[in-house]
Amino acid sequence: MNEEEAVPTSDPGTGRARRGTHEAVILSGGKGVRLRPYPNLLPEPLVPTGDEHSVLEVVLRQLADQDFAKATLAISDLGLGQIVRAFVGDGSQVGIAVDYVGETSPLGTIWPVLAALDDLPENFLVMSGDTLTDLDYADLLASHERSGASLTVAIYQREHQPDLGPLDPLDQHFESFAEASVLSCSISMGIYAVSREALLPYRGGLPLGFDELMLDLVERGTPPATYRFDGYWLEIGRPDETDETEWDVLTAESHSVPSG
Repeated sequence: MNEEEAVPTSDPGTGRARRGTHEAVILSGGKGVRLRPYPNLLPEPLVPTGDEHSVLEVVLRQLADQDFAKATLAISDLGLGQIVRAFVGDGSQVGIAVDYVGETSPLGTIWPVLAALDDLPENFLVMSGDTLTDLDYADLLASHERSGASLTVAIYQREHQPDLGPLDPLDQHFESFAEASVLSCSISMGIYAVSREALLPYRGGLPLGFDELMLDLVERGTPPATYRFDGYWLEIGRPDETDETEWDVLTAESHSVPSG
């Protein structure tokens, strides 16, 4: 972080010291369609991580602790997004200023960012509101700025161990199972550092997602940079991770300020 970004400021809502001018857009649509039993009652970002804090509250507190001064929450005007607005308010309870941008129809993950683009700084983060991680958001943004890339994608090495190995046939008859090997690949964490200039060619109102943006940047000869991460990452609502959603609040707090 540059020294000029580290000038402390005061949050009038909490009196809490806040530094820097970093900003983030958090995709918090609030559809609530994947995770049981909460979707009938709560948007995914408001799923509790323990007895006290929701996922979105943990994310906002992490950002506040890492010198982010403002978060713009992208919510659905037709879904459960208004519950998110009512719960979070202006962000004064978590020490970060919060603004909102709404959508009346699903137009992809980029549209809310385009709607807020005029009010965003030159470089900012875009992230999902239903993800728990101890990723150092400030370091991701700093790495992006140093690289000069238009877009930086946080990536995670995911491994999968199949229950059974591949069949080993012999003369059209089953003989044995071969040893099951671990499958490994790099995937997007759904957390991006973005430069405003990368989005200037696009118009609001047209469907656009980050996958399309990344392919466009490659075609333009300005491929996205990557930021490798191997710490804690949990995407709420993934079928293979549902059991992990009982994330104790003490664990959440221990991940709120990454070391190093």
